[in-house]
Amino acid sequence: MTTTLYGIRNCDTMKKAWSWLDHRGIAYAFHDYKKQRIDRATLEGWAREVGWERLLNRAGTTFKNLPDADKQDLTEAKAIELMLAQPSMIKRPVLAIDGRLVVGFKPETYTEAFA
Repeated sequence: MTTTLYGIRNCDTMKKAWSWLDHRGIAYAFHDYKKQRIDRATLEGWAREVGWERLLNRAGTTFKNLPDADKQDLTEAKAIELMLAQPSMIKRPVLAIDGRLVVGFKPETYTEAFA
């Protein structure tokens, strides 16, 4: 099983996901959005699979601090450009397990994903 956890290092939700995985002895690779960036093809693939609305972190300060013009009339293309320019706007974590995606962290969702 190939497992990759995508996100940023300084995030409380990421810390919960790491703890959950580590506590269960699940091996995974970590991909840091800020340091390693995320490529357009990956982000577009995720958007096709789970929807760009689910990937865009509207609750974070990065999104909230955008000019109103950038937040209005969002489309998939506009949202992807925003996420590529500022990876903090990608919801986290994104867990990729053998080609399946889990966006966000909830213990019960992770339990189902690894069942």
